[in-house]
Amino acid sequence: MKNIIFAGVGGQGVILASKILMEVAHHKGYDVKESEVHGMAQRGGSVDTHVRYGETVYSPLIGEGTADFIVSFELLESIRKLNFLAPGGYLLVNRLHIDPSTVEAGLAEYPTDLEQWIKQNIQNQVIVDTKEILREIGNAKTLNLVMLGLLSNFLEFNDTEWRDAIKKLVKPRFLDSNLHAFTSGRALYRKE
Repeated sequence: MKNIIFAGVGGQGVILASKILMEVAHHKGYDVKESEVHGMAQRGGSVDTHVRYGETVYSPLIGEGTADFIVSFELLESIRKLNFLAPGGYLLVNRLHIDPSTVEAGLAEYPTDLEQWIKQNIQNQVIVDTKEILREIGNAKTLNLVMLGLLSNFLEFNDTEWRDAIKKLVKPRFLDSNLHAFTSGRALYRKE
């Protein structure tokens, strides 16, 4: 059984990333379940999905302390989901920070030491900076595929299986940039 949480904010493509993972796992013959939490997604609020796959999956929800992977598209969102990380689980984090509404309204400050705290307190963590890749691709909306590419290094599916799922779920006019993003994310782990 694999338990994976994708976390980000509205507009980052969290749900599409989970759908692609579900397609890959289902195609490989696994039982797959998913749960989505949209929150205030339309206004840049938190969005997360739970994806579970294995021989038999009874519930789509991942319990606290049982996530094998948390894939966070934004730094603060990774901290919000830490209670789900299993001992020995991996935290994959994009260095990007997006101010939540309380920070934008001047009611709070964005924490400045999150990355340092993660490095000191989370044994299995990979923090990446996706800015250069997204600039090269020319489409910030491919962040989800960059992070999915990063995650793919840790899962049992091969490159062809991933690409087939992406081709099935991404609109043709966005396919090339999304495949490029996935490949770049896959290569990111070897660079870091």
